Amino acid sequence: MEIISNFIKSDTFIIAVAVVNLLLIILYICNLIKLRKLNKNYKKFMKKLGNGNNIDEMLREYIGKVEEVDQKNEDIKKVCSRLDKEISLCIKKIGMIRYSAFKDTGSDLSFALALLNDNNDGVLLNGIYSREMSNIYAKQVSEGKTNCKLSEEEKQALEIALNQEK
Repeated sequence: MEIISNFIKSDTFIIAVAVVNLLLIILYICNLIKLRKLNKNYKKFMKKLGNGNNIDEMLREYIGKVEEVDQKNEDIKKVCSRLDKEISLCIKKIGMIRYSAFKDTGSDLSFALALLNDNNDGVLLNGIYSREMSNIYAKQVSEGKTNCKLSEEEKQALEIALNQEK
């Protein structure tokens, strides 16, 4: 204990403490200089060249734009879903047979035409042509069937339409 007490009282101890303090002050100054450079570089980095907006403001602006785009995408998805439902009700399947209804008429001027949607609902048209007159008959089709009696040509046209892919 006496050795330590003598060492603390000696000039060597005071010089050692002074050297250590000097080194600490030099390290502090070096760190302060590096911190100022870092802070200066950070401020330059955070400023956008040109209009002076900082990156934080730009990020907030871009996040707002991304949220707008997300909302628009959701709206588009809803519209597309609605259109998908509506388009399933449009006529997509067509079956047609041309035939000659009467022996005295040339060419196949009569026709049977089936027009159906995805649910196989629609109409069956039969146009009968003769030299004296022309008539068109319509028959309702529901789920691929009709309550009316069908001619052979109407059956063929309906079968063609029913066999088409959605």
